Amino acid sequence: MHNFSLMGAGRIGKMHAANITSNPRCNLSYVYDVNKDFAHQVAKDNNAKVASSPEEAVNNSDVDAVFIASATPTHVEYITMGAKAGKAVFCEKPIDLDIKKVNECYETIKDFKVPIQIGFNRRFDNSHRKLKLAKDNGEIGNLEMIIITSRDPEPPGLDYLKAAGGFFRDTTIHDFDLSRFILGDDPIVEVSAYGSQLFSEDIKKVGDQDTAMFIMRSQKNVLIHINNSRRAVYGYDQRLEIFGSKGMMISNNQSPTSVEVFDNQRTYANDLIHFFFIERYDQAYKDELNDFVNTLENKNIPSVTFEDGRNALILANAAYESFETAKSVKVNFK
Repeated sequence: MHNFSLMGAGRIGKMHAANITSNPRCNLSYVYDVNKDFAHQVAKDNNAKVASSPEEAVNNSDVDAVFIASATPTHVEYITMGAKAGKAVFCEKPIDLDIKKVNECYETIKDFKVPIQIGFNRRFDNSHRKLKLAKDNGEIGNLEMIIITSRDPEPPGLDYLKAAGGFFRDTTIHDFDLSRFILGDDPIVEVSAYGSQLFSEDIKKVGDQDTAMFIMRSQKNVLIHINNSRRAVYGYDQRLEIFGSKGMMISNNQSPTSVEVFDNQRTYANDLIHFFFIERYDQAYKDELNDFVNTLENKNIPSVTFEDGRNALILANAAYESFETAKSVKVNFK
């Protein structure tokens, strides 16, 4: 049984707490949040203790792993604290919005030799993983294109937008990582980004984009197309397509049921697709936790490393440079 401290008891922290508690190999020992009401509620729901400080949550000798689901500006601090305490660390994306802080964090923690996994949960979606395995096994021949559609059902509130770090770093960063996951050892070398303000006044107020497209090229000349929107009235639109010399495979949207209706007027599906990420990637969140626990037990390298988190941010930064300069940008992962 592995004892966890949870840093952050908001919406995503609450979900992770439930997953830790329901996992037979895990125990939630401590919960810390600057919002004491949130911390007390999550602790109560999961039979855990409330830590009075980050140090109490991280440094306790009973704790094996630190699970970071707090606000992004705290991630580097908590990763560093966990590594120095000799704890395994799981951290939600992104590591930070500032690549300098990410690099400084790496230099600080690199000698502590503790596993650090970053929460790019889409890698653990069963359908996405099946496409990755098929690609690696040569089932579609030589990979030629990756097409990713990722659209939120509705824009977030103004307070969230002010702190999110921009559309590309907040949302598209998942798609940058998913592209890298599918490509494997074929790095992305070039990014072109386009964005528009089409419908959200709040997004205009913070100077961000509500609609975006990206074209990227890998070292082996695979082309990647990503399209994003902050609004899809039909639900959380999540599609992944890989195209190659021998065919195509698609990981499609999912609905609560697979019921379809057939009558003398038309054929149609009865259910809308899942509304948002917690429902759509429910099993993926559980599977990434299991993968992290496997890392603890087998003492192997995490499936999603600190470097993966860093590289996804580098791609997001390159995308912003491309958007702001209206030019294609060469990617430098150094």
